Amino acid sequence: MAADLWTALFIAILTAFTGYEVISRVPSLLHTPLMSGSNFIHGIVLVGGIVALGFATTDLERIVGFLAVVMGAMNVTGGYVVTERILAMFDRSKKGGPKP
Repeated sequence: MAADLWTALFIAILTAFTGYEVISRVPSLLHTPLMSGSNFIHGIVLVGGIVALGFATTDLERIVGFLAVVMGAMNVTGGYVVTERILAMFDRSKKGGPKP
């Protein structure tokens, strides 16, 4: 049991470090396509959290699963909102300037 906990903790720390290193090196020009891809992945994570919550048997598993689903849903929603705002900055039809 303790070995499983340490293994899971090691994997979580390793993925957090790897994700930070990868994202910090992305140029700003590629931010919008990266956000679209990460929203897709977060959607898959959300579905996985829902499935894991469905298989939960103890109260602790249900609490952790519920928190995972809520945080995953917030992450997906926030990602789409941010992507929409970024794309709106490049929309020329809403600006009053000359159109090509």
